Amino acid sequence: MAADRRSSWLKGVLDLLVLSCLTDGESYGYEIAKALAGAGLGEIKGGTLYPVLNRLEEAGLVEAEFRAAERGPGRRYYRLTETGRTHLAAESEAWTQFHRAVGTQLHPGGTTR
Repeated sequence: MAADRRSSWLKGVLDLLVLSCLTDGESYGYEIAKALAGAGLGEIKGGTLYPVLNRLEEAGLVEAEFRAAERGPGRRYYRLTETGRTHLAAESEAWTQFHRAVGTQLHPGGTTR
């Protein structure tokens, strides 16, 4: 049950989280997945992550570039576009407001349980 709940919550915010992973520069899928896991969000599998990256690229929020590697397979590196940065800022603010509203509803009067 907890895994289902976490998955449901993550669906609503994964695009935003992926964009946030690119604020300090370019990255590739495996690094993004590691960063999200390191933030306590659990394992994000490629079958979930790569469709998000493709959708963000199609929307013009990220740009991608394939680079061959000296050893092993090449990697597709992603970076935020200016449109992506603007979108991230606006959506981050909207998410923060939503988070506050949920917290207010769950803990009226500022009490925590």
